[in-house]
Amino acid sequence: MSSLFRDTLTISGFVLATMLAIEYMNVLTRGHWQLLLTGRYWRQYLVAATLGAIPGCLGPFAVVAMYTHGFVTRGALVGAMVATSGDEAFVFLALSPGWAIRLMALLWVIGILSAVAVDQWFRPASALTKGHFELHHLDECECLPSGRLWEQWRNCIPARGILATVLGSLIIAVLAGFVGPEQWNWERVSLLLVGGFALFVVATTPDHFLEQHLWAHVVLRHAPRLFFWTVLALAAVHWFVHDMEWHELVRSNPQAMLLLACLVGLIPESGPHLLFISLFLEKAIPFSVLLANSIVQDGHGMLPLLAHSRKEFVAVKLINLACGLLIGAAAMALGF
Repeated sequence: MSSLFRDTLTISGFVLATMLAIEYMNVLTRGHWQLLLTGRYWRQYLVAATLGAIPGCLGPFAVVAMYTHGFVTRGALVGAMVATSGDEAFVFLALSPGWAIRLMALLWVIGILSAVAVDQWFRPASALTKGHFELHHLDECECLPSGRLWEQWRNCIPARGILATVLGSLIIAVLAGFVGPEQWNWERVSLLLVGGFALFVVATTPDHFLEQHLWAHVVLRHAPRLFFWTVLALAAVHWFVHDMEWHELVRSNPQAMLLLACLVGLIPESGPHLLFISLFLEKAIPFSVLLANSIVQDGHGMLPLLAHSRKEFVAVKLINLACGLLIGAAAMALGF
């Protein structure tokens, strides 16, 4: 299985499973769980930055899912993307745990401050949606409808059969190592937990809720765009990055390297940014350049937003670019 197809399945599968889980929990609780985040901006900032700071892209994916449903503000989304370093965090932790932890802690703080600044500037109401979920009656999303489970599967509707097959296949692929990390780690376990919960939702929810809420809203509306834009973005990254010699662009001028680091950070991919980790560990670039790149880049974290809204994707990336240039230049001026 090619890396492009593998990464696309991993990203699309996890995001869709997360969206199914969020949709289900919101309707089951009549939206009350949103109160934990909605309107409590500091709590949003802390949760989003913490999810972003966790190595890998699963945390940012979850924040994007919450943002596209209006649960968190644009500032919280920016904070998560500033705090994240994608899969590069795993490599940095393996090569230099001390420096990696310092960088992650600093990005977490900068992420929270960036979230506050963005919402002060753009106002929290600039989120894509507010209260986007349509709430159904409680009996339409009963978790385990008494006496109806066997009947639902005896007369299985196409939506249930397709979703159960897709999610079951995804879980088997993750277990076999064809999708997601090849080695057992917390990211692989997270994929299995989210996928397993989504399968539970599909297997137990009533027909009406499954068809009208999960199938029509999540699958038909979001899945095609998510898969298309993920494939397109990953293919473009492969062509631009792997067919170009980025190492040839390395210059001794630190200001040029700072600008280059921020521009490379715009690439929605985990991989190109390892160049700056390697250069930093070899003492070829100052910490400020690595910091700037880490602020702007977000691994695969923004790809689901690209599928949802190109305008928002560009807006958040430009905000992160400005943040990376500003903080990177300030750190360089201070001698870091």
